[in-house]
Amino acid sequence: MKLKLERPIIFFDLETTGLTIGKDHIVELCYIRLEPNGNERAETLRFNPGIHISKESTDVHGITDSDVRDCPKFADKAEELAKVFEGCDLAGYNSNRFDVPMLVEEFALCGIDMHVTEKRLVDVQNIFHKMEQRTLVAAYKFYCGKNLENAHSALADTRATLEVLEAQLDRYPELQNDVNFLADFSQIFRGVDLALRFVYDENNVEIINFGKYKGQAVKDVLKKDPNFKHWMLQGDFTHNTKQTLERLALKYAGK
Repeated sequence: MKLKLERPIIFFDLETTGLTIGKDHIVELCYIRLEPNGNERAETLRFNPGIHISKESTDVHGITDSDVRDCPKFADKAEELAKVFEGCDLAGYNSNRFDVPMLVEEFALCGIDMHVTEKRLVDVQNIFHKMEQRTLVAAYKFYCGKNLENAHSALADTRATLEVLEAQLDRYPELQNDVNFLADFSQIFRGVDLALRFVYDENNVEIINFGKYKGQAVKDVLKKDPNFKHWMLQGDFTHNTKQTLERLALKYAGK
């Protein structure tokens, strides 16, 4: 079943120097942009991250420092890529926890705001885990009846993710062929920020999701501990998390 789209959606996958958002960087980005009229555009880009690619990461995706030594830096392509992603919803596999925050952070380092709060985020892994509890390789075999060749190749993984979602729509009648529904359904935690440092509770109240104030309302913590905001803004948190805190502090100022 093909996706019904009201606006473009981009399926994408990242290969990186490591797994720490705010410290590691993108070395490969593959995307498939689907248009409401059915047209698609696919591209794979490699970048020189400016730092060493960890052995653990190379063992997964096979990309070494020498492979990207002569590639452009992400900043060299950031404005061009921002135009590709502008006005699009986003989809991927484990994308809400990793790929989207990593991409947003990389753009932020270039002074570009992706306006991610205006996008619908469809995480195919979360749909899969809610339905079947498997990995992407198993998901591809289960839903599509094929072996995933070249697993951990960005293009192969991205294409497989698209095919798995289309097969999920065919398999489960309760899944609506609508990006708004799929984005909501594929959420496990309702995050206020992408790193899930702040989440919504059942009453749509912003709650701190880490540290000594975990489980407490952001509004209450900002009121009783004015140093909390300063500590976070000076700490090793992502740009998106800090921007979210600034927004929440402004929202609750004087309340």
